[in-house]
Order: sequence, then structure tokens, then C-alpha cells
Amino acid sequence: MNTLGSQKQLRIEQFETVHCETNLNPLGVPESVKRAISDHIGSVGSYPSNYYDDLKASIAEYAGCDPAHIVMRSGSLDLLRLFIGIFHPKKVLLPTPCSPELEKALASMSSKTVFLPLKEEEDFRVNILELAEALTDDAIGAMVISNPINPSSQLISRDELTAILDLCKEKDVLLVVDEMYIEFADEYLETTAVPLVEEYDNLAVIRSISKFFSVPGLRMAYGIMSNEKHMKQITKTAANYGISSITAVAAREMFKDISYIERSRSQVHTERNLIYSAMTPCKELRLFKPYANFMLVKLLKEDLTAGDVCEALRTKGLIIRNCSDFRGLDHTYIRFSFMNPRQNDLLVNSILELM
Repeated sequence: MNTLGSQKQLRIEQFETVHCETNLNPLGVPESVKRAISDHIGSVGSYPSNYYDDLKASIAEYAGCDPAHIVMRSGSLDLLRLFIGIFHPKKVLLPTPCSPELEKALASMSSKTVFLPLKEEEDFRVNILELAEALTDDAIGAMVISNPINPSSQLISRDELTAILDLCKEKDVLLVVDEMYIEFADEYLETTAVPLVEEYDNLAVIRSISKFFSVPGLRMAYGIMSNEKHMKQITKTAANYGISSITAVAAREMFKDISYIERSRSQVHTERNLIYSAMTPCKELRLFKPYANFMLVKLLKEDLTAGDVCEALRTKGLIIRNCSDFRGLDHTYIRFSFMNPRQNDLLVNSILELM
């Protein structure tokens, strides 16, 4: 990211529209994925399961888990439906605000969704006391939460996760942790719930490859659970060829791409800190300190709405998220992801110009 106070007006041509609303890694598709697809194009002539053992071994090494505890699907919402469906809870507890797609996925199931509102004054973090109160409802059989939380970009610590898991264990509640953005967090290894899988059989961790590796088109997510009874059920009901052969070979190499992983984490760390520091002095904005690759911002300027900001940025080729359709948020909230330095300069300067 360049000096934000530069006198030179920055512009990005319209054909370079920047999608800051998708939360994808700005480094784009890893070269390892491109090479793997090119080198193994012949794999499309084989049944996909021929590649699954190697893929699971690669995932296990990358995530730090037992290959026997891995289940794969074409997307994180597919895994969510799988885990919730196995437990058949009457009610599912869902802290909000959360991803509208997550809410819609739960609404499509037979379980009733119970919402746990997170408070703005607490930075939309989970309040353990309020969670304990919510779990007194014996009909709640599962809880779903993202970490880092989308859209607030707040990170749940390992100690907080353990406290949540203990509450859920006491009530025989399944906890599903969606770690779609966990690899972007500086405290990734100290925060991920994966090591807790061995200790808690009521825990399921879900990860998608779409965001961190910027490959939404490969369509793959993996879940991690140690509960032997339920893993046997999953194995019995699993589709034989749920992941394509070309995705399997590409993902296998992708998880070993240390250079891409380290460059991604370094760039997001740097840009996240620069953007937060540059925007903090503006009194017309309330920033929620980000831990993922995106930031939630509340507009405090009178008569300025998220729609106004989104439209103004759109004319400069910048697309950000209007958060008015998130449960618990309104027309004063925007969210955007961190892109490359030049794009971030334009984004930050353009927002500050409106204040």
C-alpha cells in the first residue's frame, strides 16, 4: 500500500473493476494450481476417487489433523447441511450478524433457527454469559459460528472456543465452526479449532478453499470431525465422486504451495494494518478492528448511507458490500476486503473523500 496522503489522484480503469466484496485472496489463483491442471489434464479420464487418498494426505498435513477425520464436499454449505443433518437438531443456534448465505442454508433445513444477536458495543463478539443463557433451551441441538466472524472480522480465541465447546458439550450440542477465513488471521495456528477436534466429539470444523486460495471455481470444501459414530454415517452416505479429479490433483498441490501461502498471509497482514491505521483518525467512521482479510465499517456521517458509498465507489470501478441485508445490521454498514496496494490506496482515499 502506498502513502495514502499522496496528492496524486488515483484511478483504476473501468475494465479493471475491483471486486472488494468477494473476500478473495488478491494474489489470485496460485501458480501451483495452474501447473497442476495443465500437467494432469489427463486425470479427467479417471474416476476421481483414485486421487482422494493423496488429497486427504495433503489436507491432513496442511491442516494438522488425522486423514480419517476428513470429509470432503463441493462447498462449505454442503458440509454444513451434512453435519446438521446427521444430528437432526430441533433447533440450531446461530449468532448474528452472519453471512446471509449461511442463514439461508439453515432455513432450507427442517431444524428451526434460533438467533443469538451479537452486540455492536461488544464489537459483535460472542458473549459467553448470553450464550449460556441461550443454551438453556433444551431443543437446541446444534450451534453454527464462523471464525473469524463474517461480517465483523472478529476472531474467537482458542480459550473462547474451548469455553463455547464446554457449554455445548454439557448440553449435548454440536458446534460447527466455519473457518473459511481463518488462514488470513495472524494468530491462525494459535486460534484454529482443528486441534480441539481430537478432544471434543461434538465439534465439526469446516473449511473452504475458495477464499484463501482464490479458487472458487474448483468447488471444494473439507470438514474435520473425530466422532466415530457420525463419521461412519457420513462414509455410508457419502457420494463416491463428490470432488472432481482435476480439483483433487490441483488442491493436492495447492496445499503444499508454501511460497503462495506465506506471501498471502504477509500481504494481507501488511495491508490490513495500513488500512486500519489510515482510516482510524476519521471521526465519521466506526471501524471494527479486522482479523480476517476484510473489515466492517459503520458510517457515522449524517445522511450518508451504505448505498450512497457503494454507488460512489462503483463509478471508480470499486465494488464493496452493502451490509443492509445482514440480520442485525442496517444501511449504515459497509464491508470490503483488502486487495493489492494500488487498489487499496484508491479504495481508502475514495471512502475518506466522502466523509
